[in-house]
Amino acid sequence: MQSWDDMRIFLSVARNETLSGAGKTLRMDPATVGRRIARLEEGMGQALFARSPQGYTLTEAGTRMVDHAERAETAMQAAASSVTGNTEALSGQIRIGAPDGCANFVLPRVFTTLAKANPDLDLQIVALPRVVNLSRREADMAITVSPPTASRLSYQRITDYHLHLAASDTYLSQYPPLTALSQLKTHRIVGYIPDMIFDKELDYLNDMPVDRVSLASNAASVQLQLLRQHGGIGIAHDFALPFAPGVRRVLTDQLSFTRSFYLVRHAEDRRLDRISRFAKALVDSVRSEVAQLEARLCNT
Repeated sequence: MQSWDDMRIFLSVARNETLSGAGKTLRMDPATVGRRIARLEEGMGQALFARSPQGYTLTEAGTRMVDHAERAETAMQAAASSVTGNTEALSGQIRIGAPDGCANFVLPRVFTTLAKANPDLDLQIVALPRVVNLSRREADMAITVSPPTASRLSYQRITDYHLHLAASDTYLSQYPPLTALSQLKTHRIVGYIPDMIFDKELDYLNDMPVDRVSLASNAASVQLQLLRQHGGIGIAHDFALPFAPGVRRVLTDQLSFTRSFYLVRHAEDRRLDRISRFAKALVDSVRSEVAQLEARLCNT
């Protein structure tokens, strides 16, 4: 039977894919980490990692081992939580992955407020224009725009949010008044790079009478900056527009989108009081922040 310390080291190498990365996480010398992994593999009688100049990659046996190791990790965290008891304030480190629009415009004030209320809590935002990989523990939980399909993940809907066409007043002043969607064909369109859209919920072009995207980025925050620089017309989050003075919504009665944010985490993590209490605070705060930001917009 392997010890929890063996499992802890194994998981760190699996998630970091290098001995140096695991050593930094574990605060151990990388050579010591390598020896511990070699000893673990020798005791199990099979290789858990394939070595290469690029790092350590899980073998088939190693991949099977991850499931057991993560269950052991959850059990240890649950035991620690039950021993220390519940306290009103949260502590430790929690990392959240989120699409860049949410990470840039919603989470900063949410996290600042949560940090002030929990002085011993370290919060990290991983802003990526893709889905965060929870299986590799890139984050403790993630905010997504679609519910997950993996059975080992649980989720809850946080809130709906809204998007509309938007452009700067300076850009719009260069063209005749915009009154119909058909006029978009005469405008520069700002949007996502088509082959880098990581979720079908972000593909807005099918509902727009346009053939091409003249100015594109895989990040919603960059798209908003392109609109601020008078680059063209594009789809923008209503909650982001308060951060873009001079940019306003157009054709709101002809085109709008409603999407949802979901909080995703490992199903086993629901047994952890600390994570569950943070998840509730996060959901409540994100819901409130989106509502407040959208309420700041004038009807245009």
